[in-house]
Amino acid sequence: MITLRINGEKHTIDVAPDMPLLWVIRDIIGLTGTKYGCGIGVCGSCKVLLDNSPVQSCMIPVSTAEGKEILTIEGESDNLQLLQESWVELNVAQCGFCQPGQLIAAAALLDKNENPSDKDINEAMIGNICRCGTYQRIKDAIYRTVELKNQN
Repeated sequence: MITLRINGEKHTIDVAPDMPLLWVIRDIIGLTGTKYGCGIGVCGSCKVLLDNSPVQSCMIPVSTAEGKEILTIEGESDNLQLLQESWVELNVAQCGFCQPGQLIAAAALLDKNENPSDKDINEAMIGNICRCGTYQRIKDAIYRTVELKNQN
């Protein structure tokens, strides 16, 4: 048995310890916001926060995540909620498939850097592919989130 803490909720599951965390999140727990993209850790669609660090959940064995805090796109954090507001306001998503991973990466960035530069954003988002090419809107939404945070 493996016990995971996902979005603040405890889940005890009986799966093989080498099962990818992505399959546990989606197929066992039923949180389907985290997407399967490439399966080899390069597209970013499956990104989650593991103890506040962005990871490709398709590459992480579930046993590695035991005892750690996991945040998915369905979870809540101050930065994630503000980013989601900015995403909607600026109509960032086109097809939307990559957006969960993009939002998780952006939340991780803002958790570490409250006022990122273009370079900081580019570096933080490099592991996320958007086939629709909404990179500038993503960057604009990150800057909008910084503005919203500074208004409060």
